[in-house]
Amino acid sequence: MARAWQHPFLSVFRHFKVDEWKRSAKEGDVATVMDKTLKCTVYRVRGSVSASNYIQLPRTGTQSLGLTGRYLYVLFRPLPPRHFVIHLDVFTEDSQVIRVSFSSLFKEFKSTATWLQFPFICEAGTPRKDAAGVPPTGARWTCLQLDLHDLLLVYLNRRYGHLKSIRLCASLLVRNLYTSDLCFDPAVTAPEARRAKLPVTPMPREMAFPVPKGQSWHDRYVHIRFPSDSSKGVSTLGQKNGSLPEAGLSALCSTGSAALSSTAAFLGHVPRLLPHSAPFNKPTQDSMSPEVQMHDPAASCRVPSAPRPLPEISMSCERLEVSSVGGPSGRGQEPSAWAEATDKCVNSTNVHVSAHELAVVPVAPEDVAPHEPPCREQSGQQAALGKNRFQQRSFLPDPILRLKGVIGFGGHSTRWVRRPMRLLACALWTKDGAAVVYPCHAVIVMLHVDTRQQRFFLGHTDKVSALALDGSNSLLASAQARAPSMLRLWDFQTGACLSLFRSPVHVVCSLSFSDSGALLCGTGKDRHGRTVVVAWDTAQVGRGGEAVLLTKVHTDADIQAFKVAFFDETRMASCGRGGVRLWRLRRGGLRSCAVDLGEHHALEFTDLAFGQDLDSCTLYVCGRSGHILEIDHQHMAVQRARRLLPTQTPSGPLPKRQTFSSGPGIAISSLSVSQVTCAVGSEDGYLRLWPLDFSSVLLEAEHEGPISSVCVSPDGLRVLSTTSSGHLGFLDVPSREYSVLMRSHTALVLALATKCRQEHLATVSQDHTVRVWDLVTLQQLYDFTSPKEAPRAVAFHPTQPTFFCGFSGGAVCSFSLEATEVLVEHRCHRGAVTGLATSPDGSFLFSSCSRGSLAQYDCAATQCRVLRVAANVVCQDSLMSPNALVVSGDSRLLAFVGPSKYTVTIMDTASLDELLRVDISALDGTSSRLDSAVAVCFGPAPPGHLLVSTSSNTVVVLDTTSGRMVRELSGVHPTACPSLALSRDGRFLLTAADRAIKVWDYLMQANLGCQVYIGHSEPVQAVAFSPNQQQLLSVGDAIFLWDILAPNERLPPGSVRGSPGAPPACEAGPGMRQLEDTVSGADGLPRWQVPVPSQASPPRLGPCAGLPEGGDDDEGPSEESHGPKGLRQASGSALLVKEADRVVDAACGAAGDSWGLSMPPHPCGQPSAQSPRRARAQPAAHPDSCEPFMSQGKASSLAKSVSSPPASSERLHLKAVVGYSGNGRANVVWRPDTGFFAYTCGRLVVVEDLHSGAQQHWLGHPEEISTLALSHDAQVLASASGHSSTASCGQIRLWEVPGGSCRQLISHRDPTVRALAFSPDDRLLITLGYDGDCTLALWSMSTYELLSSTRLPEPVHGVAFNPWHAGELACVGQGAITLWLLQQRGADVSLQVHRERIPEEVRAGKLTSLCYGAMPLLYCGSDTGQVCVWDTHACRCFLAWEADNSEIGVLLCSGVRLVSGSDSGRLRLWAVEAMLELRRKGSGARSSSVFMERELTLDGAIVSAVFHDSMDMGVAGSVAGTLWYINWAEGTSTHLISGHRSKVNEVAFSPSESHCATCSDDGSVRVWSLASMELVIQFQVLNQSCLCLAWSPPSCGRPEQQQVAAGYSDGTLRVFSISRTAMELKMRPHLAALTAIAFSADGQTILSGDKDGLVAVSRLCTGMTLRVLSDQRGAPISTIQSTSKEDGDFGVEGTDLWLAASGDQRVSIWASDWPQGHCELMDWLSFPAPALMEAPGCPVPSLAAFCPWDGALLVCAGLGVHREVIFYSLRHKQVVEKIPLPFFAVSLSLSPGARLMAIGFAECVLRLVDCTSGAVQDFAGHNDSVRLCRFTPAGRLLFTAAHREILVWDVTGC
Repeated sequence: MARAWQHPFLSVFRHFKVDEWKRSAKEGDVATVMDKTLKCTVYRVRGSVSASNYIQLPRTGTQSLGLTGRYLYVLFRPLPPRHFVIHLDVFTEDSQVIRVSFSSLFKEFKSTATWLQFPFICEAGTPRKDAAGVPPTGARWTCLQLDLHDLLLVYLNRRYGHLKSIRLCASLLVRNLYTSDLCFDPAVTAPEARRAKLPVTPMPREMAFPVPKGQSWHDRYVHIRFPSDSSKGVSTLGQKNGSLPEAGLSALCSTGSAALSSTAAFLGHVPRLLPHSAPFNKPTQDSMSPEVQMHDPAASCRVPSAPRPLPEISMSCERLEVSSVGGPSGRGQEPSAWAEATDKCVNSTNVHVSAHELAVVPVAPEDVAPHEPPCREQSGQQAALGKNRFQQRSFLPDPILRLKGVIGFGGHSTRWVRRPMRLLACALWTKDGAAVVYPCHAVIVMLHVDTRQQRFFLGHTDKVSALALDGSNSLLASAQARAPSMLRLWDFQTGACLSLFRSPVHVVCSLSFSDSGALLCGTGKDRHGRTVVVAWDTAQVGRGGEAVLLTKVHTDADIQAFKVAFFDETRMASCGRGGVRLWRLRRGGLRSCAVDLGEHHALEFTDLAFGQDLDSCTLYVCGRSGHILEIDHQHMAVQRARRLLPTQTPSGPLPKRQTFSSGPGIAISSLSVSQVTCAVGSEDGYLRLWPLDFSSVLLEAEHEGPISSVCVSPDGLRVLSTTSSGHLGFLDVPSREYSVLMRSHTALVLALATKCRQEHLATVSQDHTVRVWDLVTLQQLYDFTSPKEAPRAVAFHPTQPTFFCGFSGGAVCSFSLEATEVLVEHRCHRGAVTGLATSPDGSFLFSSCSRGSLAQYDCAATQCRVLRVAANVVCQDSLMSPNALVVSGDSRLLAFVGPSKYTVTIMDTASLDELLRVDISALDGTSSRLDSAVAVCFGPAPPGHLLVSTSSNTVVVLDTTSGRMVRELSGVHPTACPSLALSRDGRFLLTAADRAIKVWDYLMQANLGCQVYIGHSEPVQAVAFSPNQQQLLSVGDAIFLWDILAPNERLPPGSVRGSPGAPPACEAGPGMRQLEDTVSGADGLPRWQVPVPSQASPPRLGPCAGLPEGGDDDEGPSEESHGPKGLRQASGSALLVKEADRVVDAACGAAGDSWGLSMPPHPCGQPSAQSPRRARAQPAAHPDSCEPFMSQGKASSLAKSVSSPPASSERLHLKAVVGYSGNGRANVVWRPDTGFFAYTCGRLVVVEDLHSGAQQHWLGHPEEISTLALSHDAQVLASASGHSSTASCGQIRLWEVPGGSCRQLISHRDPTVRALAFSPDDRLLITLGYDGDCTLALWSMSTYELLSSTRLPEPVHGVAFNPWHAGELACVGQGAITLWLLQQRGADVSLQVHRERIPEEVRAGKLTSLCYGAMPLLYCGSDTGQVCVWDTHACRCFLAWEADNSEIGVLLCSGVRLVSGSDSGRLRLWAVEAMLELRRKGSGARSSSVFMERELTLDGAIVSAVFHDSMDMGVAGSVAGTLWYINWAEGTSTHLISGHRSKVNEVAFSPSESHCATCSDDGSVRVWSLASMELVIQFQVLNQSCLCLAWSPPSCGRPEQQQVAAGYSDGTLRVFSISRTAMELKMRPHLAALTAIAFSADGQTILSGDKDGLVAVSRLCTGMTLRVLSDQRGAPISTIQSTSKEDGDFGVEGTDLWLAASGDQRVSIWASDWPQGHCELMDWLSFPAPALMEAPGCPVPSLAAFCPWDGALLVCAGLGVHREVIFYSLRHKQVVEKIPLPFFAVSLSLSPGARLMAIGFAECVLRLVDCTSGAVQDFAGHNDSVRLCRFTPAGRLLFTAAHREILVWDVTGC
């Protein structure tokens, strides 16, 4: 939208020609009058009703002003004694319409997501509460300057787009309105500004008010600027002598409003804005309070404003995020979600969210420091809220919660209501049939039927009563139940609310869209109970317009259903009790005509549907009598009448066929029609699908309750149904399967309990049911019904699969989840059970009742028994609370409210001895009111605190030993808090009261902060943390699951954040994304790994890099491509200013420089990454730049002799290598001109074609390669490795690049070669040793002889030849730089050396990297992040700057650009073209001319890099084992090579061999494409190791339903869906680490074994563990394999044959039939332990597998004392064959395609055995023990793994 024509200002009245009234509109008493003060014509708008007298610009709501000016100037004067109203509709950049209203009619500030109401309080000298805002007689002309940009940003966190419309309502005088991007000062004229050289912009003459000579502008007029200039710290408030009027101040203090006010000061009645401050995204809080410019500072008593957070509700289609900070009273206010609109002229298209006698609480990203006005004493209400005790602030991250899932279904009513009409109990299909839309009380949910992912439409503040979706799925309409009914129109694709308006219908009961979405019809009841039909024009809503009311009609006909015809939007039909009516919209009016039904005129009709055939004229109508009428709506006649009868007559023994004849019918509640079928839902619980001729039933599905609605999908293949019992599901017609989408409680949920070991939730409800839910899938697992007694409390047993429930009749029952039955029932209470709690150790159960008795049970055994019953111990008259009875975390203490409501008692859990009794009423001695306890909650121990919620809205923290009050949290909620919970680490406190949930930062000792969240439409009954502490649960009308977005942070018990004993806190910052189990809960969504450049920082992939110490396992996906930072200039000092620290978006965690994260060690013992610049608790996981090569620890040494087969007869050919040696340095080379690209992986040099991905593998090194160097002519590649078991010297190989052959082998005296470099003429090669004697050796490339060797006195960290002088080279090391000069006389070569110390100004202990620049510059990187520049001619350092805050390990220079890489993972590009000029300045050189052009952050320390001569593109390697392609021009980094960074534990293949999956100690499960070996998907779990893996068999389902099951080191088992790229199931069947896993033959059962020797059997569909086998307890399970067999084969029953091998040389073979629950031990093998291996500490694994070519054979290795493979016959029970081996086998695999067996040894050898001929072939190439080898299902490929490298072999002869 063009802005130039609106500059410098725009006269709104003149531009839109208001006097002509063509582009504007007027209503009521609007006239032009002459004003004596301004001496010009003004507009007068007056009238008793503001809504009926106004000026509106533009004329219609569908038009827009399009004014983009930032400031709006309103020149007006209020007209006493009436009120005035000004409405502004503002468009935001995201196309949201916000209404901003100013009025003297408003008494308090109100805010919703799309409406801001500011009161303009005109206060006279005498307080008048009945007319606080009425303008006084002397009201003056006012210039109201509104900063629309800041107003939206401060109050709603939105960005201003343009001004849409303005409405000026009576009573006021208005001269004009102006918009401008300039901030004018109305009191200063242009001559005055020029004369005094004032830094202000004077008001233009056209806009200025006239000022007589000798008078001041401020004496005659008022200027209000709102919000005030943010540069002012505190706004000022003018005040008359004495206190302000009571009405205005009381409204301010009670509601925290920001208000427009006028105060009668010395200058008369001065309108001004009352103080208000809103949070802003800055480090310090800027005041955004409105400011009044006063002429005379002495005219008023200036007082500091009380910063007050303004209401804000941040909404999206995904989540509801509402949080708060305290206001003047230090209390966060409740969400104002239920306030009603009061002005009749409001017809807003904006989202409306309000609150019932509460104030909406905003999102406050920064801390707020409230100030007290010193001129005024505390009000009584403020004192009651405890304002003088503490102030509250917000905390980060903000928001800390995100709504993840909702369990529930139903709108205003889920029952069929005969009178007056039916309310919402329906669900709708989307156009593509992939998702359904349904209400869950105040939340509208869109559920994808395949992925079960939920999306939310949030904004309604009461239960939804009607839903409608247009034909194109563009608009969604919804209405809420509470009168007057508010309607919302949503953009269905984005979830944004496009329009909000009040319905003329008192209660809307049904909505119906036309197919185009241009017409919306609704029906309901008015205030007098009459039926009303309303029609709106919605054609312009999606284009920024409003919904226009077309007509409203009253009718005497009863309407139960109303629908608009899809073929003609002017025609509608309705049905109800006593008739069917056809409607037509014509000439702006609705007309109806009743259909002559003949004998059916007295029936009660419930639903209708138009025939979907365009040629059809049929209207289908159903009724409660079972009738279905087919009506010709063109001729208005009944064509056919049918009736649904029961399926079985009382006398008939067998069911009869469905017919339509006379007799008692079945009540039909709903029907839906497709082109060929009709779906009918009836009250007998049946969903029936009929053909359109109703000849016979095609399908029927029985439900648990009466069906309330049915809906056929647009393609007719699925039928959606809902029931009055809260079920939502659909019938798939082609497969004839019924799927339940959602189950729900049908009444208020009273209490909840969570299962510690499993992600299970139990809830009890007023609907007399107890339900158990899976928190991962949100599906119901169990349902227990108690018809007679209502359940009141529930608790899980901590260790057993049982839970306990207390009932209203006093019974306490124990339920078994395995047997789904009641185990025992106790009736030791006479009253209703009020509390139930189990001790965390599982020893005791406690229950209390309303009669005051307390019972103790022994629940250690399966059958719990009563131990003690104490009478009159628990309070009898306390409120019902889920926190009435609690047990401490150490199972020692029991706390409850009692014996009276004024006391809290603490008992010993074992003896029930009373340890402490605290009188709550006596804690506050100054209060005249008795305080009582409501709920209790234990804190973590130590320090041992008990939190008590009291009736005075406070939470008191008591010491459990002394009973003294430790802390007090006042004003927690406006009402008493019946439920509270404290996180296990004591970080967060949850409180719930009414419909709001508050999250408190409990560790803050002062300025306690909280955030407030709404969403429930009824009072919240209970809150709790999930078992993994990463989510929280709230129950009431439904079950809400919230993700906690805070990062893991573990503090020592009793410590406070920031205290010396606490580790540094990690707080989320902008851009930080939370991961599964820490943020997103259990959804575990992976990230695609296809390299796509982006503008984000890459992840820091590490074993646990960046994780808080002790953090739980976190799941999340990984990034691929990453972007740069902008241009930076160095500071004027000698060091560059360090960039502000930030949070890096990470797959393994967020790591930033300023966060101080403690990093736990890797599960296998490798430590985590650290920066040398600051101390950390853990050692480094990656090598420092000073120690570039760290050979990975090996289990054993290389075999001394390997018998390699002839090349022509090899059965295996190395096809691909997956991985890169990130522990090397300078081990990647690339020549862009020739395309040669090579890197190292273990002992291999991998040469890869970057275009095709084809690889060559150069093998020859006996140990891992440490570094590479490529000659300048790209003809020779040098590679170096360390010493081996056969040689004590390092080895250097020189390779011919064109042919790939080894030209020469050179032995180096040092055990490890750390650096190689060719001279510029390629005649010399220099090598630098590391271990032992650090030697600098010079070799001739013509004779390969050693020319010179120099032993260095101390370690040297880098060496480089001078590119401009072949005889000069440099070394960097400890505290100095060394320059060498080569002198050659004949065959003798000598080295002259010059050593120069590092200047003290550089502040570096050692230099770690170097590179030559333009002659004679040498750049050196240091361990402190400095880059220093040396003049090699003068041997001096003339410049240094801070290039990073961690060690620089890589430096590359070409011309005027320099690349630096550090161990923090940052790769930076510097512009150094000014270096030669700075060199001439000598010591006076400053680094201000050094610019950082780009920055990229990779996933670990930079260990290698190579770039094009232009430095525009290159390749960089990181310690994480990743090679990145760097493009500085685009600012992106893209994965080239990426392998696991820790030991690979398992590989599994899809049945079709299209993909494979690998798992590793780094916690990742990676899915690769077998064709290209490219990474496709990655599932990441942080802080855990993935030890085993299995792919679902082909019998599990369709190919698109493939799943991968993975076992982790914490005992959890996760099931991932490959097609959905999501985690489907998470359970914990083991307490110890999982070591083996397998699917059953049918894919429905999972077998898992752990390191303790237990084998668990779990069902995939339910996530329940069926049984645990402990026959092999004591040794880890090393192998589990399952296969199918014929029932009865081997003499045992069952179709599954499976084995389990354990580390104690035992193998068990089982036969099972899992659907029948049958499992039988078939055979048992036990062998003596083998001798110790050559490498101590590496036990021989027990290997066993079923023979794929003979199902009766079992192949075993590692069993017994001999090195052999044995073949055991299951039929003959004996060993039938033995194959000797040279070493003990550590891995084994048998080919299904040929009789081949692959065996891996710890001696780095792979053996292939032909079991038919007995031929043996050995293969080298692995750098470590070959602990994994797996054939693909067809046997064409063989995968082997040694530590983290994966080798893929082609198998020939298959």
